[in-house]
Amino acid sequence: MAGFDDSLVREFFEVNGFFVRQSRKAPVNGKRKRPETEGTVFFQNPQPATPRERAFQLFGSDLPALTSGIAVVRDWHGQKSVTPTTIRRGDFLEFIRKEACEAAKEAWASLPEDAATSATKILVLPGLPSQEPARSESIRLLKEAGVDHVISIRTIVENLVQYAEAPASGESPTLALLRLLRVYDMVRTTQLELFGGSSSSSR
Repeated sequence: MAGFDDSLVREFFEVNGFFVRQSRKAPVNGKRKRPETEGTVFFQNPQPATPRERAFQLFGSDLPALTSGIAVVRDWHGQKSVTPTTIRRGDFLEFIRKEACEAAKEAWASLPEDAATSATKILVLPGLPSQEPARSESIRLLKEAGVDHVISIRTIVENLVQYAEAPASGESPTLALLRLLRVYDMVRTTQLELFGGSSSSSR
């Protein structure tokens, strides 16, 4: 599953015009071994828009102003702490406190020093809590762990589903599958709202 999540994140940046380099990182010595290898996606925008202030949680509309950075991906959906109920309820505080913050610290510790200090550091998560004060507390904890921004899997999937509306030459198997799901009405416009569009600040 970790490899599939990595491919979604890589494709998300690529279809939005970024140059992407992907790598796998070995576990940091002395740290508890995770069930899946952590993936890292390095991205660079060849034609960034004028920089502007961005919220902590990013959506597709925020990408043009990004210049370069690092997105860290984990197989969150393969862990018991992230369940369908957790995702539906947006109840992520304990998961962020116990899992996500530790993962972020491990990821930044294994980066080259120049990248760790200068790059925009993004953590890909299932989501953030939908209600206060849990949402603000989660953001505070993640910032203390060195995270500059988060992007949710919901945002990534929604963006790719929309991009896959029309066939394209050389499209990846992922985009081809998403396009077929749309062609056969297995993913409808009303269902896309479940993936947390940019109009929903809680996702």
